[in-house]
This record gives sequence, C-alpha cells and structure tokens, in this order.
Amino acid sequence: MTDHDDATPGATADLTARARAWLAEDPDPATRAELAALIDAGDTDALAERFAGTLQFGTAGLRGEMGAGPMRMNRAVVIRAAAGLCAHLRETAGGGGLVVIGYDARHRSADFARDTAAVVTGAGLRAALLPRPLPTPVLAFAIRHLGAVAGVMVTASHNPPRDNGYKVYLGDGSQIVPPSDELIAARIAAVGALADVPRPDAGWDVLGEDVVDAYLARSGAALADDGPRSVSVVYTPMHGVGRPVLRAAFGLAGFPAPVDVAEQADADPDFPTVAFPNPEEPGAMDLAFATARAVSPDLVIANDPDADRCAAGVPDPAADGGWRMLRGDEVGALLADHLVARGARGRFAASIVSSSLTGRIAAAAGLPYEETLTGFKWLGRVPGLAYGYEEALGYCVDPEGVRDKDGVTAALLLAELAAGEKARGRTLLDRLDDIAVTHGLHATDQLSVRVADLSVIADAMRRLRAAPPAELGGLAVESAEDLAEGTPGLPPTDGLRYRLAGRPGVTSARVVVRPSGTEPKLKCYLEAVLPVADRTALPAARTAAADLLTILKADLSAAAGL
Repeated sequence: MTDHDDATPGATADLTARARAWLAEDPDPATRAELAALIDAGDTDALAERFAGTLQFGTAGLRGEMGAGPMRMNRAVVIRAAAGLCAHLRETAGGGGLVVIGYDARHRSADFARDTAAVVTGAGLRAALLPRPLPTPVLAFAIRHLGAVAGVMVTASHNPPRDNGYKVYLGDGSQIVPPSDELIAARIAAVGALADVPRPDAGWDVLGEDVVDAYLARSGAALADDGPRSVSVVYTPMHGVGRPVLRAAFGLAGFPAPVDVAEQADADPDFPTVAFPNPEEPGAMDLAFATARAVSPDLVIANDPDADRCAAGVPDPAADGGWRMLRGDEVGALLADHLVARGARGRFAASIVSSSLTGRIAAAAGLPYEETLTGFKWLGRVPGLAYGYEEALGYCVDPEGVRDKDGVTAALLLAELAAGEKARGRTLLDRLDDIAVTHGLHATDQLSVRVADLSVIADAMRRLRAAPPAELGGLAVESAEDLAEGTPGLPPTDGLRYRLAGRPGVTSARVVVRPSGTEPKLKCYLEAVLPVADRTALPAARTAAADLLTILKADLSAAAGL
C-alpha cells in the first residue's frame, strides 16, 4: 500500500468511493481493469493523482496522458467532452448541423473519434467521420468544405506516445477561443451520469476519399502555376499520418516524389525512434539528416505526427554533419518573402512570440500586418488574412482553404521556393542572407524549460512579476508588459514581454516569457535585431547576435530563478 503519510482514513475512504463511482460507469474494459487494480492494491498515491480534479477543457481542447480517471484521457472523459460540446452547439448552432470528426494514428484515437460520433448522433446532430487517420489540416479543411457547424480532431500532435488529445473547431474552420472554450467547459461540467448520454451504435456517416481528394485539389492553391518544380526532398512524417497526403500533394503539384526517411515513414503510435515526436526536439531529426547525407537532396522536410507543422533542414557546410535545421522564424520569413515576391495581397500576421521580421517584410511591401496571441486559434481569425505563422513551425499559406496551420501546403510552398533558388544557382540560405541585408538581421532563440512540477513555472512567473528585470544582456529594459492585464489589440494571457533598448551595433531586442499551453514547459522567446550594411557584414553580425542571445538567456534564467 502506498498511502499518503498525511491522509486521514476519511479522506482515503472518500477517494476510494470516488474511484469506485467512476469505475462503475467507465465504458472501457482496459481503463476499468487499470482502475480496479489500483483500488484493489490500495494505491492511494496513484488514485489521488488521477482524481485530483478533472482534465481541463480550454482553448487547446483537451490534452493529457491516457489512463483511467478524470485527470487522464480516456473514453469516459471524451464522452463527457463530446456531450458538453453538443449541448453548446444545440444552443448556438440552431439545434442541428454537421460535426466532422478526424483522428490521427495514436493509441485510442479511432476509439475516441467513434465515441464522439456516437454522442453527436445521440444528441440529434449529424456526425461524419473522416475515412481514416489523416492530418489535422484535412479536418480543418473539411469543416468549411462541408459546411459543418463544428469539427473535432482527436490528436495529441507532437506530444509523447502516452498522450492523446481532443481539439475543437467551430464552423469557421478555426480553433475555439474564449468565451467558447469556457462555455463548452461549463456544459461538460454539467454532464451527469454517462448512462444518461445517448450513444447509439450507428447512425453517423463515414466520409469517402472524396473529402481527401478535395483537400488535395486545393493544396497547391498557394503555388504559382508556372513555378519551378525541380527540387529533391528528403521527408519524414515523424511516425505520423502525413506521408500519404504529402506525397499525393507533391505529385499533383508536379514535384518529384520525396525520398522517405525509411525508419519513420509509417504511422506508429509508439514513435520508436524519437523520445518526443517533435522536429524541434534535440535528436528528432537525426535520422532525417542521416538520410540526407546519404542521398544529398536540396531540402529536408519534416511534419509532426498530425502534419499541421512543417520543419525544414538545409545543407550547410558550416554545420556539424553538413546539415542544419532552419528555425521556425527563418521558415516564416522565407515564406513571407516568397509570397510578397509573388505579389500576394492581404494581411500578414504572426504571433507575439514570433520574429518581428514578417512585420518588416509586410511593411516594406505596403501590406497590413497584425500581431496576435500565440496559437492559430488567434491567427486564423485575423480579418483578410493572406499569410500567418508562428515560430513553433506553424504556417498558414492558404487561409481560404485551411484557416489553420498546415504542414502539407507549407511544405509545397517551401519546395517551390527552394526549386526557384536552385534554378538560379542559389540556396535558401542565400535567400535568408538577402532578407537580412534588406531588413536587418533578426536573430531568434528560445529558452525552453521542461518541468516535472508545474509549480516551478508558477514560481518563475511570480518572481518575474514581482521583480521585473531592469536590464538583460547589457540592454536596458525599455518596457515590461504583463500580458495578463491585456494590451491594446491583445486579450489577456499569462505572459510577460520585455522590449529592450538598442546600442551601437544592436537595433533592438525583445523577450517574451509564457507557460506552454500544451506541455509542462516554461518558454522564453528572444529576438535581437542588428543592422547589416551588406553581405560582407553578415558573418560578424551573426556572431554578435549569437553572443547577445546567449547572454540574454543566461540573464533571463537568473532573473526567473531557473
């Protein structure tokens, strides 16, 4: 028995009673067996962890570790979430309408999707399942394509294998934002016994491949009809669902078929070759670069497991192993610059934690620009959006098709740009040099701290709020904004933003600190902007920027007590 030292007999009895009540209505034999074993073993530590509250529904929907109990992702939690969503839709969508449901290839994703379809059908709405495990952007596309009132995507994106999640979209094809999340959460909390939630065994539709075909037909909308296509690509879906759709999109657009990273080509919910299936994580791209060294392509492209993010690697003689990852901000600037050069019209947008370079590019082209809070739930709602991105490898290059980040269409546009540079005897690194000379070097970095105890994050934010730094990296802090109070144009969010004064050789700098919305991480985003006279000045500017960012990270870490 692993009882808490300070647990009273009454508290233990109450915990056990709550666990038995949950067990009595859990519809899943697997989680029932797990919970029964914990109850029989008297493992009150494990029970207390699972019954410490409920998995909270927010603007990221639900996401967490799979297992038994209200603090885990499981069928009982998903059924309640679906019932709460349906109650909200009956109030706001005229009592009916279509809900499209997609799912990835993670453990239990198909089960959670079918449970959602059953609840939607039982609630008197129409439910339609996507035909197979597919990328999140296909679900986001299908919502508007089919005129749905909402969509659900069962995915934990790039989280570890033990996790799953539940992402909700409304009829505009964008992820939910306040107050919708709060209203849905309240309806979820009001769900009574699971036995009272109607869940018929049939009655929903399973869509055919025509919805995928429609997405693919739209996927090249951001490309130039006569654009170059001669480019060689190594591709990894990171054990996710992106490969069939991306390969089909490349073929329709006229690009050569990408070379697969064989060890990661097939969907595998155990993600056997990566600790975290996220292209940003150290080591995640090792196999992709090993393949690249063997076949010498022009470009490496990676999707995360649900293929809404796009990462890129380029040959670089100065890099260890001859290849390096492009930062999300670098890809964001390349795509923005490419779209401007192609004559794009409309509003450009980026999140507050992304580089300010896209704003400079848009301004120079006479295009409107908007800054939003982090996440495509905000970026997708920018009026007149033509292009939006966030530094965490998320890019929206065709808002009329997918009003969300889309790792497939972004990969197509990046391949077109690389092909164009190749035709001129240049690389994407040459294009980045051009951008730096034109707009100044915008160097970015991130301090990301993964924690086992969320109190570490709360303590760091509390410490920074109580004693804002007056100087970072030798630069005076010109302004310290507590984003929790809201700013003109931005709703409140848990974050801090510091704008730093320049000095000779440094135009400006900026730091944003925020807890991650999807992982147990504190994230700190740093940017230094340096003037560049010409291409010959770039090496020294990059060295100076790297040195400054290193000092900024050290000073910020000390100020936050990390």
